[in-house]
Amino acid sequence: MNRTPGRPLRADAERSVRAILAAAERVLAEHPGATMEQIAEAAGVTRTTVHRRFASRQALVDALATEAAAKLAEAIEDGHPETAPPLVALHRATANVLRVKAAWGFALGPAAAGSEPAARIHEEVARRCVELLGRIQEQGVIAADADLEWVRRVYYALIGEVLHGEPAHGCGPATAGTAAAGSATAGTTTAGTTTAGTTTALDPDALATRIVDTVLHGVGPRPAG
Repeated sequence: MNRTPGRPLRADAERSVRAILAAAERVLAEHPGATMEQIAEAAGVTRTTVHRRFASRQALVDALATEAAAKLAEAIEDGHPETAPPLVALHRATANVLRVKAAWGFALGPAAAGSEPAARIHEEVARRCVELLGRIQEQGVIAADADLEWVRRVYYALIGEVLHGEPAHGCGPATAGTAAAGSATAGTTTAGTTTAGTTTALDPDALATRIVDTVLHGVGPRPAG
């Protein structure tokens, strides 16, 4: 995190930082121009506490972006991409990513895209995604001559479309035009957008199934039998 340099934080100080980051996500998702004072109030701490942990507002935003990127990395790893059956791993990772992106919409959006540590995490996660797609390709589910980087980009775009109605990163860095994600409901639903532009709660596991199916099989008719 881009915190003020110093000794490692005590447990209570670390809890304070987590509370500030969680509050920053909530407040900035609603009001991107919110001040440090507003974030402190939402976190239930003093303005001095926030400034003690983060040297500036930008440092707080960078730390928020890095935290969210780390959550995405954890979401991918929780799918066990190296050891689980690759299709199972892709589905689980996709559902996890949908949950994380719904909960960290501001931190994973363009307004928080300037953090170099976060960018490095996104690059690593993108590499992990391509590796997992490679395992699926080895099973013959993806064509042997398919460009896996292109497949990854299509996968990211589908996740963005599901969440916001416009392309965005699935587990990598935000692109221009990415909208902030909606809030997850009790950790089991995520925000989806209908063609009319209204938001509805959808099951991440069901959405993951549709995303993976579309990436791997497209939308054409399936062979009989």
